[in-house]
Amino acid sequence: MNFKWLKSILPKGLYGRAALILVLPVIAIQLAVSVVFIQRFFEDVTRQMTGSLALEVALFRDHVNQLAGDASLDISVREVALPLRLKTRLLEGAEVQTGNRKSFDDLTGRIVIETLRAALPDLLLVDLSSVSGSVVLHLKTNKGPVLVQFDRIRVSASNPHQLLVLMIVVSLFMTLISFIFLRNQVRPIRRLARAAEAFGKGRHIPYHVTGATEVRQAGQAFIDMRNRINRQIEQRTLMLSGVSHDLRTPLTRLKLGLSLAAQDDDTRALMRDVDDMEKMLEEFLAFARGDSLEATELVDPVELAQHLLADAKRAGGEVALVLSNAPARPAQVPMRPVAMRRALDNLVTNALRYGSKCEILLEFEPADIIFTIEDNGPGIPEAQREKAMRPFERLDVARNQNRGTGVGLGLAIAMDITSSHGGALVLSDSESLGGLKVELRLPR
Repeated sequence: MNFKWLKSILPKGLYGRAALILVLPVIAIQLAVSVVFIQRFFEDVTRQMTGSLALEVALFRDHVNQLAGDASLDISVREVALPLRLKTRLLEGAEVQTGNRKSFDDLTGRIVIETLRAALPDLLLVDLSSVSGSVVLHLKTNKGPVLVQFDRIRVSASNPHQLLVLMIVVSLFMTLISFIFLRNQVRPIRRLARAAEAFGKGRHIPYHVTGATEVRQAGQAFIDMRNRINRQIEQRTLMLSGVSHDLRTPLTRLKLGLSLAAQDDDTRALMRDVDDMEKMLEEFLAFARGDSLEATELVDPVELAQHLLADAKRAGGEVALVLSNAPARPAQVPMRPVAMRRALDNLVTNALRYGSKCEILLEFEPADIIFTIEDNGPGIPEAQREKAMRPFERLDVARNQNRGTGVGLGLAIAMDITSSHGGALVLSDSESLGGLKVELRLPR
């Protein structure tokens, strides 16, 4: 049997599922207790009480039937009906009625009617609804149809609705208390989820271990993991800073020696090699560092795109900026500005390196902002796009590497920075310019 449809209507969050686990058993117990209690207690008690009263009515009927022909009904009333607390009187022809009458919410009325009918075959009418709190019978006797009236409480237990209402009220009260305790148990899990999500986006928010033992263990494990990652990043940054200093010193000496040497083709070629080595070193360090330790700030994406456009134009590139659904007031998006600017600059630089035109599109959505960079270059085949975002991958066939130097880290750095912000980087074909389209999506 396929239960996939059930998953679509079930709550997705922990709080909703825990509440469902709490409420469903309460409802099931309510229904089970109500059905069993009404059927096995009220119905049995009602059947016994009604059977006893039917014997009293039968006694009255037999006494009436045994009266002499000229004897008055008052004798049976005085001798039998009054001691049995039965109100009786003879019925005129127009008053005689037949059938059964009960209200729709009378839970035990069916049992009363069935028991009276079984014990008193001479009954013409059983009326449980016309006179409030009373049962009215039309009974066939030798003296003619007789009305017999008695209190309803004598044939059925006190109102079963009271028990049901009490059960419902108490259950609702206990459920409310349970929800309050449940919310207190779920709150630490939500705080842990927010702290983990923020850390995944490169933000650090205060988090203190609270909640149940299991939640405390998970929270402490998260804090330990976050501290280890931060220590590793710090150690890697310090190590790379030392490597950068150690490598720059011999490169500087090489440049100084070459600048003092006689300038010929070989010397100029060696100078270009040294310059390429410096650029490669910068790319290695930028990728390894990743600016993970940079503080998160609120940045206006429009201002960031405009600075990106100005830098690209100063470098001589043909770049255009398009804004879509820009808000009236400046939007403030949490990000690490230096890292994000490096990622976008890499994308624009790649677009101008492999194409002659570049277009920057900034779109605002309710939950995200999207930077789209398109060029008119050769693009990247779909089968190689995943490979293109790996470090040190150079797709010579897809992209003309003669247009510039590099080590295949531009997209990898952009991908790493975007992921650290909780965003996504998607490559596709540009419909407007015909080259590569890079979509950088960031949560707001």
